[in-house]
Amino acid sequence: MNRTQIREVATEFEIGSHTYDHCFLNSVDFPQAKFQVMKGKEILQDVLGFEVTGFCYPGGKYRREHTDLVQSAGFKYARTTLNLCFDTGSRVFEMPTTCQFYPHRRMVYLRNFSRGGHWFQRRAGLALALRRSDWIDRLYDLFDHACTHEAIFHLWMHSIDIDRLDAWHELDIFFAYVALNVAKKDRLNNAQLAARYSNRL
Repeated sequence: MNRTQIREVATEFEIGSHTYDHCFLNSVDFPQAKFQVMKGKEILQDVLGFEVTGFCYPGGKYRREHTDLVQSAGFKYARTTLNLCFDTGSRVFEMPTTCQFYPHRRMVYLRNFSRGGHWFQRRAGLALALRRSDWIDRLYDLFDHACTHEAIFHLWMHSIDIDRLDAWHELDIFFAYVALNVAKKDRLNNAQLAARYSNRL
């Protein structure tokens, strides 16, 4: 997208930073990580014309020192790729997710669960993820669980994956289902959710 198109998207959607060139922060030294975080924020703000407050760690790869770096860069929150969660987590610079819009096999969920920790917090999500073999059915089960328990549902995706899967129609149907089941006042972007978390402290 060109600058005009990006700014148009920003009128309806929150846009966050993802480093300068999608760099996995744990694969570079600290000076390069700092450059990636700072430069990515600077360029995106130049395009948008306003402050960017949200960050997501590419690939979910980072170390604890990077959470401090993101905070010192002026971000207000950061998202991880920790899945199977229905809350904001305990750290605003390590906010978890519920699931990715992608046909992961059950074994991927088991592996990520064992490596990601927070097992008590994520056990209900894992049970739901393992119950279904079809990834779309799994998506609805996780969302319905969040609704039933008045919890948080956070879905993330990469548009290139949706193109490869030819899954835009399925995503549109799912969003229509979400719209039917979640009142507008309860539909929060990441910044609003992080602000609510911060207000609890």
